[in-house]
Amino acid sequence: MKSNQLKNRIGGAFLAFSILFGFGFASSLTVQAQNGDYRNGRDQRRRNDDYGRNRRGRNWDRYGAYGGSLQLRQTALNAGYNEGIKKGRDDFKHNRTRDFRNESAYRKATKDYSSKLGDKELYRRYYRDGYENGYNDGLNGY
Repeated sequence: MKSNQLKNRIGGAFLAFSILFGFGFASSLTVQAQNGDYRNGRDQRRRNDDYGRNRRGRNWDRYGAYGGSLQLRQTALNAGYNEGIKKGRDDFKHNRTRDFRNESAYRKATKDYSSKLGDKELYRRYYRDGYENGYNDGLNGY
Protein backbone atom coordinates (compact mmCIF):
# COMPACT_ATOMS: atom_id res chain seq x y z
CA MET A 1 0.00 0.00 0.00
CA LYS A 2 2.86 2.36 0.79
CA SER A 3 4.34 1.71 -2.64
CA ASN A 4 1.01 2.68 -4.24
CA GLN A 5 0.92 5.90 -2.22
CA LEU A 6 4.53 6.61 -3.22
CA LYS A 7 3.70 5.99 -6.89
CA ASN A 8 0.63 8.24 -6.63
CA ARG A 9 2.64 11.02 -5.00
CA ILE A 10 5.41 10.78 -7.60
CA GLY A 11 2.82 10.66 -10.39
CA GLY A 12 0.99 13.65 -8.90
CA ALA A 13 4.21 15.60 -8.52
CA PHE A 14 5.16 14.78 -12.10
CA LEU A 15 1.73 15.85 -13.34
CA ALA A 16 1.90 19.12 -11.38
CA PHE A 17 5.41 19.80 -12.69
CA SER A 18 4.28 19.07 -16.27
CA ILE A 19 1.33 21.43 -15.97
CA LEU A 20 3.44 24.22 -14.49
CA PHE A 21 6.16 23.68 -17.08
CA GLY A 22 3.56 23.72 -19.87
CA PHE A 23 2.02 26.98 -18.65
CA GLY A 24 5.44 28.55 -18.23
CA PHE A 25 6.51 27.49 -21.71
CA ALA A 26 3.27 28.70 -23.30
CA SER A 27 3.44 32.08 -21.58
CA SER A 28 7.08 32.56 -22.61
CA LEU A 29 6.07 31.95 -26.23
CA THR A 30 3.35 34.56 -25.89
CA VAL A 31 5.85 37.07 -24.51
CA GLN A 32 8.32 36.29 -27.30
CA ALA A 33 5.61 36.74 -29.90
CA GLN A 34 4.58 40.05 -28.40
CA ASN A 35 8.18 41.25 -28.23
CA GLY A 36 8.68 40.13 -31.80
CA ASP A 37 5.69 42.20 -32.88
CA TYR A 38 7.04 45.15 -30.94
CA ARG A 39 10.48 44.75 -32.48
CA ASN A 40 8.99 44.41 -35.96
CA GLY A 41 6.98 47.58 -35.43
CA ARG A 42 10.04 49.41 -34.15
CA ASP A 43 12.09 48.13 -37.11
CA GLN A 44 9.36 49.22 -39.50
CA ARG A 45 9.40 52.72 -38.04
CA ARG A 46 13.19 52.77 -38.32
CA ARG A 47 12.98 51.70 -41.98
CA ASN A 48 10.42 54.42 -42.62
CA ASP A 49 12.71 56.99 -41.02
CA ASP A 50 15.63 55.75 -43.13
CA TYR A 51 13.45 55.92 -46.21
CA GLY A 52 12.74 59.55 -45.43
CA ARG A 53 16.45 60.29 -45.46
CA ASN A 54 17.26 58.16 -48.52
CA ARG A 55 14.34 58.83 -50.81
CA ARG A 56 14.35 57.62 -54.35
CA GLY A 57 12.94 59.54 -57.21
CA ARG A 58 12.27 63.21 -57.26
CA ASN A 59 13.74 64.47 -54.06
CA TRP A 60 15.63 67.38 -55.54
CA ASP A 61 17.76 67.78 -52.43
CA ARG A 62 19.81 64.80 -53.60
CA TYR A 63 21.24 66.90 -56.41
CA GLY A 64 23.94 69.49 -56.41
CA ALA A 65 23.14 73.18 -56.32
CA TYR A 66 24.97 74.47 -59.38
CA GLY A 67 23.10 77.75 -59.54
CA GLY A 68 20.55 78.99 -62.03
CA SER A 69 16.87 79.57 -61.58
CA LEU A 70 14.57 77.16 -59.80
CA GLN A 71 12.62 76.73 -63.03
CA LEU A 72 15.76 75.77 -64.97
CA ARG A 73 16.76 73.29 -62.28
CA GLN A 74 13.39 71.61 -61.95
CA THR A 75 12.75 71.47 -65.68
CA ALA A 76 16.13 69.88 -66.33
CA LEU A 77 15.85 67.44 -63.43
CA ASN A 78 12.31 66.44 -64.47
CA ALA A 79 13.24 65.95 -68.11
CA GLY A 80 16.40 64.04 -67.27
CA TYR A 81 14.75 61.87 -64.64
CA ASN A 82 11.83 60.98 -66.92
CA GLU A 83 14.10 59.99 -69.80
CA GLY A 84 16.47 58.13 -67.50
CA ILE A 85 13.79 56.09 -65.78
CA LYS A 86 12.33 55.07 -69.14
CA LYS A 87 15.74 53.89 -70.35
CA GLY A 88 16.53 52.19 -67.02
CA ARG A 89 13.23 50.31 -67.01
CA ASP A 90 13.79 49.25 -70.62
CA ASP A 91 17.31 48.00 -69.85
CA PHE A 92 16.00 46.20 -66.77
CA LYS A 93 13.20 44.60 -68.76
CA HIS A 94 15.55 43.39 -71.51
CA ASN A 95 18.46 42.57 -69.16
CA ARG A 96 20.85 44.89 -71.00
CA THR A 97 24.20 46.22 -69.90
CA ARG A 98 24.20 49.24 -67.64
CA ASP A 99 25.76 51.92 -69.77
CA PHE A 100 23.59 55.01 -69.97
CA ARG A 101 26.44 57.43 -70.71
CA ASN A 102 26.46 56.45 -74.39
CA GLU A 103 22.75 57.20 -74.83
CA SER A 104 22.08 60.13 -77.14
CA ALA A 105 19.52 61.63 -74.74
CA TYR A 106 22.14 61.66 -71.98
CA ARG A 107 24.87 63.09 -74.22
CA LYS A 108 22.67 65.80 -75.73
CA ALA A 109 20.90 66.62 -72.47
CA THR A 110 18.72 69.29 -74.06
CA LYS A 111 15.21 67.78 -73.97
CA ASP A 112 12.69 70.45 -72.89
CA TYR A 113 15.41 73.12 -72.89
CA SER A 114 14.41 76.66 -73.79
CA SER A 115 16.68 79.68 -73.93
CA LYS A 116 14.18 81.39 -71.62
CA LEU A 117 15.37 79.09 -68.82
CA GLY A 118 18.93 80.36 -68.87
CA ASP A 119 22.37 78.85 -69.36
CA LYS A 120 22.31 75.76 -71.59
CA GLU A 121 25.37 74.12 -70.03
CA LEU A 122 23.92 74.50 -66.57
CA TYR A 123 20.68 72.92 -67.83
CA ARG A 124 22.67 70.01 -69.28
CA ARG A 125 24.42 69.45 -65.96
CA TYR A 126 21.13 69.21 -64.04
CA TYR A 127 19.58 67.11 -66.81
CA ARG A 128 22.39 64.56 -66.59
CA ASP A 129 22.07 64.37 -62.80
CA GLY A 130 18.35 63.70 -63.15
CA TYR A 131 18.92 61.20 -65.95
CA GLU A 132 21.44 59.22 -63.92
CA ASN A 133 19.13 59.08 -60.90
CA GLY A 134 16.13 58.12 -63.02
CA TYR A 135 18.12 55.47 -64.85
CA ASN A 136 19.26 53.88 -61.60
CA ASP A 137 15.71 53.94 -60.23
CA GLY A 138 14.37 52.33 -63.40
CA LEU A 139 17.10 49.72 -63.40
CA ASN A 140 16.27 48.88 -59.78
CA GLY A 141 12.62 48.31 -60.62
CA TYR A 142 11.09 51.58 -59.37
